[in-house]
Amino acid sequence: MYAFDFSAGDGTDKSLLGGKGAGLAAMTALGLPVPPGFTLTTEACRRFTVEEELPDDVWGETLMALRRLEATTGRKLGATTGTPLLLSVRSGAKFSMPGMMDTVLDLGATEAVVPALTAWSGSEHFAWDAARRFVQTFGKVVLGADEAKFQGVLSELRAARGVDDDSKLSAEDLREATVRFREIVAETGATAPDDPVEQLRLAVAAVFESWNNRRAREYRRIHDIPDDLGTACNIQMMVFGDLGDDSGTGVCFTRDPATGEARPYGDYLPNAQGEDVVAGIRNTLNLDDLAKRHPGHHAALTGVMRTLEAHYQDMCDIEFTVERDRLWILQTRVGKRTAQAAIRIAVEMVGEGVIDRNTALLRVDPITLDQLLHPRLQRPIEIEPIVKGLNASPGAAAGSAVFDADRAVARAKAGEPVILVRWETTPDDIHGMAASQGILTSHGGRTSHAAVVARGMGIPAVTGAGGIDVDEAQRRFQTGDVVVNEGDRITIDGGTGLVYLGDLPLSRPEPSPELEVLLQWADEVRTLGVRANADDANTAAEAVRWGADGIGLARTEHMFMGERLPIVQQVILGHDAAAALDALEKVQTDDFEALLGAMDGKPVIVRLLDPPLHEFLPARIDLVAERAELVIAGESTAKIDEMIEAVRRLEEDNPMMGLRGVRLGVVRPELYRAQVRAALAAVARRLDAGGDPHLEIMIPLVSTGTELERMEAMIHREMAAASTPVDVPVGTMIEIPRAALLAAGLAKHARFFSFGTNDLTQMTFGISRDDAQDAFLVRYLEEGLFPTDPFVTIDIEGVGKLVEMATRAGRAARPGIEVGICGEHGGDPRTIAFCHRIGLDYVSCSPPRVPIARLAAAQAALGSGAENASV
Repeated sequence: MYAFDFSAGDGTDKSLLGGKGAGLAAMTALGLPVPPGFTLTTEACRRFTVEEELPDDVWGETLMALRRLEATTGRKLGATTGTPLLLSVRSGAKFSMPGMMDTVLDLGATEAVVPALTAWSGSEHFAWDAARRFVQTFGKVVLGADEAKFQGVLSELRAARGVDDDSKLSAEDLREATVRFREIVAETGATAPDDPVEQLRLAVAAVFESWNNRRAREYRRIHDIPDDLGTACNIQMMVFGDLGDDSGTGVCFTRDPATGEARPYGDYLPNAQGEDVVAGIRNTLNLDDLAKRHPGHHAALTGVMRTLEAHYQDMCDIEFTVERDRLWILQTRVGKRTAQAAIRIAVEMVGEGVIDRNTALLRVDPITLDQLLHPRLQRPIEIEPIVKGLNASPGAAAGSAVFDADRAVARAKAGEPVILVRWETTPDDIHGMAASQGILTSHGGRTSHAAVVARGMGIPAVTGAGGIDVDEAQRRFQTGDVVVNEGDRITIDGGTGLVYLGDLPLSRPEPSPELEVLLQWADEVRTLGVRANADDANTAAEAVRWGADGIGLARTEHMFMGERLPIVQQVILGHDAAAALDALEKVQTDDFEALLGAMDGKPVIVRLLDPPLHEFLPARIDLVAERAELVIAGESTAKIDEMIEAVRRLEEDNPMMGLRGVRLGVVRPELYRAQVRAALAAVARRLDAGGDPHLEIMIPLVSTGTELERMEAMIHREMAAASTPVDVPVGTMIEIPRAALLAAGLAKHARFFSFGTNDLTQMTFGISRDDAQDAFLVRYLEEGLFPTDPFVTIDIEGVGKLVEMATRAGRAARPGIEVGICGEHGGDPRTIAFCHRIGLDYVSCSPPRVPIARLAAAQAALGSGAENASV
């Protein structure tokens, strides 16, 4: 079965009916005033995609459902007498994709039907407005007409009449617009059929086809939505908010989607149709204005909001229309929200007794916690804003003003932060929005396309800044005497709606009390440890602030940089190497002591020197250029010649597979011995100071058991010789496939395994993470050759299989061996779910991703993950 009346659908089956269709079925079952209609299933879309046309049996069920709808409403599609039935034809996938797919409105409003619409409504203006809206949406969506040309006609008519919006045009103006719109459509070589049933068939096909349009594919890529789900198609009786001042339309949320505050939030537009609100064509009023104009409707709407929030036990997004003093509810869905709002709503709903803690943990997508790190403007602000708009999506951003999506992408790829400035965004701007630091529009409310999409992406946005005149053709905007050209720097504050000229200083926010509560609940549930990658005491302190259980990776080579680099170079060049090693050991002891102090009582894994030695020396090309300058100046080149020779000697054709990691410990054992002595001395100092140090030493890039056995023996000799006896666990980093295959043998000499998934991914795929992105990885992802970026989410089939196999083998050989991962995969929710499933002990990631990992680990323990989150 492909066609389900709203009264017959299962309101819980989003996979079949899509989110919109399921919502309409649920509201109908609740007895809410929903305009009747029916849903064509996602399975119908999938068949359309495969067969590349609307299957006959799907169309047959559509016609039968249409006849049922006509019987229910007492209206007939295409009727030239009585009350004509006009239809909306809308997409609706399992996961909300606002504005990404196509919609046809006022279907059936042919010129032959205009007299009947006039008689029913008592308004020739309304009838011709419906006719021109139909030609506009059908022409654009189905026949590919240029929307800019339609808008050009409307702009010309508004200018000629001296009015500022379409509702103030006369009936004759709208009739003229309809005629001219048909001429624009004719330029495509096609015409809109006069038969409304044929219109419906073409509109349904266009909606199904829009599942694979560019913006929908891009949105799915950004939000990690599978491509094979398909969209449902909802055919619904139109109700009209543009019948006069006693009518109107709006969008509301049961709670504030930006902050999570428990109060109704939304936009209302009198004498308008729904797309006028979402598209930002006219600036809107708020719900308080609706209460003043129509207190009865406002009371009824807030009652509906309470009903729906109680039914879904979540914040709801609702579209509504008032048609001549009758309230209709057009659709609902669990509303998109910022991470800040998601956390507050989840925690407060637990306090209200609406949901339990586990449900609250599943309500927040872990990856969106990254939004909470978005900068805020530093206070106090010394300059005045140039304009104020609506605070549509929180956070502050600074960047170069750009005026179209393609340029935003190009400039962002070049490394330039950009603010996308538009009269109002459209779904076609999705790629530019994703590339931008912030969004600024002169039109549109808090529920406009720009606002909804920005909140979903966690991008700061200011919408409805009516004080700016955006000239997209000239690539500039003006507010008062201030002109901002493309490339000029601006700063927006999505929390206040203020816009400033130039770059203002930004700061990172502190975690909110609600986040602390949610993460405390997460810690009570998760079984997977969450550590941080940190190389110094300040970073370690940050990791503690974000709730890390310890340090899973301290890269000791990072301690050699800066002012210590000359000491390392002395060691490499052999200049008084003993003294240089002694100096290096002392400063590294201080470093280790500071790390252990910051992480007192928590494990700290330090990795011995890993990168090739040539990385500590200048590039040979730079040295040769410097030598040439010395020759020209007549100065001695002896010192630089020695450096050039050392670089030449250490250079390798493939250094990442050359003299690095454990091989340095074999070839230059004095380096590793000095590091081990420094680590042991730091432990002794912390013990003497009454601390509780838990140091572990990790050997990198091991591929044979004999390598690890030699390093283990060396470390044990240093422990035996230490003035303070300490037992420091020795383990290995598994980052070579051979090491994973021989894990059982390695476990004899390792008390822990830590998978370096960055290098393990490189070596398993045979690709360079440094070069692949520009060379081919983007294309592979776009063409579906890789399902995900293997350097972001672990490749479960290949790399993951090595990790699981090595873990099993290691534990069989050494029961109780500790196992974790320490690549940046450790902050990816899907990788974390995999690590939980195969029984790892911990993941380790950069400090700012620790909250993400804590929540993701809790969701994994609950047997679910980010795909069930409502953000």
